[in-house]
Amino acid sequence: MKTSRRLLPWLVALLLPMATATADETCNSPYMANLIKGQEDYLHVWTLGVPGLGDGADKLVTVDVNPRSPKYGKVVDVVSVGGRGEAHHMGFTDDRRYLWAGRLDDSKIFVFDVGTNPARPKLVKTISDLPGKSGFVGPHTFYPIPGRMLIGTLSNARDHGGATGIVVYNNKGDYVTSHAIPTALPGAVQADGYGYDIAVNPNRNVMLTSSFTGHKNYMMDLGKLMADPAAMKNFGNTMVVWDFKAMKPTKVLGTPGAPLEIRWSLNEGDNWAITASALTSRLWLIKQDERGEWQARDVAPIGDPAKIPLPVDISIAANGKSLWVNTFMDGKTRLFDLTNPAAPKQVYEKVTGKQVNMVSQSWDGKRVYVTSSLLANWDKKGNDNEQFLKLFSWDGKELREQWKIDFTKEGLGRAHHMKFTAKPGGVAAISGTAIADRGAPAR
Repeated sequence: MKTSRRLLPWLVALLLPMATATADETCNSPYMANLIKGQEDYLHVWTLGVPGLGDGADKLVTVDVNPRSPKYGKVVDVVSVGGRGEAHHMGFTDDRRYLWAGRLDDSKIFVFDVGTNPARPKLVKTISDLPGKSGFVGPHTFYPIPGRMLIGTLSNARDHGGATGIVVYNNKGDYVTSHAIPTALPGAVQADGYGYDIAVNPNRNVMLTSSFTGHKNYMMDLGKLMADPAAMKNFGNTMVVWDFKAMKPTKVLGTPGAPLEIRWSLNEGDNWAITASALTSRLWLIKQDERGEWQARDVAPIGDPAKIPLPVDISIAANGKSLWVNTFMDGKTRLFDLTNPAAPKQVYEKVTGKQVNMVSQSWDGKRVYVTSSLLANWDKKGNDNEQFLKLFSWDGKELREQWKIDFTKEGLGRAHHMKFTAKPGGVAAISGTAIADRGAPAR
């Protein structure tokens, strides 16, 4: 699982032209082209199938989100992929033409063409060889770099525990190599081998990975899991700092309580990232100290940690000055002021659902999208099991609901991850650093 020598030249080369790269919609890879800084046209929602609801299968749901469209706030396309495998996260290729969507249970990856006609995505490839090629399962994060897709996984095929790694594919969908998350690394913090998110800072040649839990835990009923002391010990408590060009882990940071999404500040000159730990309900700042060493600091609570509000997703503003945080248990969407990232302050909160999970904001911060589902076996039961997509406007003072799609009523399933697209040459403002096309999935 070590880095092949033949891969080092392209890893070095891909960083050289990217020193001034910007990021897209605040929470994506800095290597992605065609940045949407105006009005997005479509929102794609990766949706978990529910037995007896519609066709019962996982699917990609496309919603028209341009207020100037006659179909504004309506579902305009549904692509069912068949079966249920715990649909979870998605990520664009670096040219933004293809959208990769993964399933945590069966580890299948579905590649959709969203560049030809974003209103009508087309399934063009299914990748089923990740466990066999890499030994890892549970593809979670899809993080594009030029010509490649980095995939952060959650578990392994050997024992379905938390030890896992990063898998690399090319844009055609061919396996390239794998890198294990360290289980042993010199230093004061014990490496645990757990994985979750990936985030790169090209200017510092730094990649960060965070940690969650293995297949045995994330496929277990949440109530049963929380009542099992042994299972509750099987969560990641670390982040790993990597030399990105060498794809080599250099340091393990202690961040107790399952640190999830990682967001680098996009403000020019900033060199810090932030994450939220799910079980301990804290915000953590990752920043270099006066000696240039990367450190992780607990900088703020999220709600009342004693009540385990369970922060599940974060979305950073384009200027790095604020952060939206969704907490699953209390159904709240919170806003933190990051003017001083070493001392975040909560400035707003609103109950946006009986359960909430993902949060995505537009580049200008005026639109905030929220979905409801966490994991099929972790979602709430009965009347609290709301399944929706909501759009809120944000005027700097108040979140105001603009529309809601009830995914249960529409027979769609459990709404999870979201990604934006825009019409080619359409009304959405498109800008960004072009990146050479180095291959696309086979049709």
